[in-house]
Amino acid sequence: MAVWNPGLERWLDALRGLLLSFPIALFTIAVFTDITYLRTAEVQWTNFSAWLITGALVFGGLAAAWALISLLLRFRRGDRNPRLVFFALLAVMWVLGLVNAFKHSQDAWSSVGAFGLILSILCSLLAMAAGVMAFSGLHTREIAR
Repeated sequence: MAVWNPGLERWLDALRGLLLSFPIALFTIAVFTDITYLRTAEVQWTNFSAWLITGALVFGGLAAAWALISLLLRFRRGDRNPRLVFFALLAVMWVLGLVNAFKHSQDAWSSVGAFGLILSILCSLLAMAAGVMAFSGLHTREIAR
């Protein structure tokens, strides 16, 4: 039976934080590029939003997979509920982001509009909520021995 190394766990948490920082930044910037497109009607802003959303989905998927593995590895311990909420936040963020990517792949004006902007805002808020949960330590618990 393998012994869990606390130093390895800190390193893995740092890597999870690195993976999660990309969706936080990219979804948030996509909100601003959507707003810029709605104000200027310059088509390049929708292309930029689509690429930002795609990048956020790639790293968000990796972060969600990391959260699922973490949940499954520690499922028998008592701290599964916060890890389940953390994974659920990332999963909902990723699904809404995928719908957002499909929405942004439409032609110019119909790609953003109100629905595309609302999806971008929701994805950004979910990414920030997952970031707060990850970086504040709400999903981890240390047991004193």
